[in-house]
Amino acid sequence: MNKKLFYVLVLAALLLSACGQTTAVPTEPPVVATEPPATEVPTEVPTEAGQCLLIGALYGGPITDAGYNQAMHEAVMAIKDNIECVQIIEAENVPDEAGATSTMENMISQGAKMIIATAFNHQYPALELSNKYPDVIFEHAGGWEMGPNFANFFGAPPDGWYLMGVAAGKMTTSNRLGFVAAFPLGWTLTFINAFTRGAKSVNPDVETIVAYTFSWGDRAKEADTTNSLINQDVDVITMHVDSPSTIISTAESRGVYSIGFQSLAAQQFAPEYWISGTGYTLGGKLTWLTSTVLDGTWEPIFLRCGIADGCMAIAPFGPKVPQEVQDLVMQTEADIEAGKIVVFAGPIKDQDGNIKVAEGETLTDDLMGSVDWFVEGVIGSPK
Repeated sequence: MNKKLFYVLVLAALLLSACGQTTAVPTEPPVVATEPPATEVPTEVPTEAGQCLLIGALYGGPITDAGYNQAMHEAVMAIKDNIECVQIIEAENVPDEAGATSTMENMISQGAKMIIATAFNHQYPALELSNKYPDVIFEHAGGWEMGPNFANFFGAPPDGWYLMGVAAGKMTTSNRLGFVAAFPLGWTLTFINAFTRGAKSVNPDVETIVAYTFSWGDRAKEADTTNSLINQDVDVITMHVDSPSTIISTAESRGVYSIGFQSLAAQQFAPEYWISGTGYTLGGKLTWLTSTVLDGTWEPIFLRCGIADGCMAIAPFGPKVPQEVQDLVMQTEADIEAGKIVVFAGPIKDQDGNIKVAEGETLTDDLMGSVDWFVEGVIGSPK
């Protein structure tokens, strides 16, 4: 397996939920890190006829959002595609903690022995229930808590953000990039910093303007924020919200390039001005985790994996992206994989010119979730 693993704190927000459905920003917790074993995804799991495992999966938003929730849903559905005897019950649009608790309780009452909770604020309801139901396995997406029957999994986005920055830096003509973010969370700032460093590696004059919506899924705010950035002469837009569809379609309507995140399905909203994007493709890893539940070898590991591991993917390039830009992005990916490029190798200065990562040092994965500063070239507040 590729060694590019990282250890998440909040978000993912959240990754975060990425990712989640809450406006509360928690304090930064400690990281638990475990090296996952090599994963060969099984195509068959020998079982007796009939159902071998009932899995309950819940999502913070709609599973057709062309964003985070759709990516998680598709990953869960891949389990059943790979292991026929598994049955899955799902619940979408479960954004709050109380609803998450009652939903998971209902799934367990139906016989679920594995719960996959995918929203940011599903983590603590699931952790509490793991203590109540020690014979049920709980997997949470993008969190940090661990327990005897509770673990966390997620992708590893920073390298992908650097690649998208390279593409944006080559495609911009105004040298002003826009980043629509839900919240100023540690991992979100890391994504913005990686994106900006990638852009500046090929275009030293580029700037990234950051604007927050303070919501994971407020479409009106996302449209207004996108238009505001475009009015500031931004000609490439990207984002860290649950569904990129509104931001991408707004940019497309104004002839502005976009770069997607969360789901590869986002490209459908920009038939002309799409550059590329990255999305979660975690079906193989969830299939493997499920197989360990079935064969009795499951253990609580803190799993993070990236593009080279098959946990994330680069979307196809859009029709206006020159071949030389595509080739540069793919060569940069190969250089990152080979260790020739380290995204957060020092020296790195913040917006005010202060050294945050000294020469000869590297910002480590366990610190990325607690970043509270922007690199040089970012316009906006990290607070």
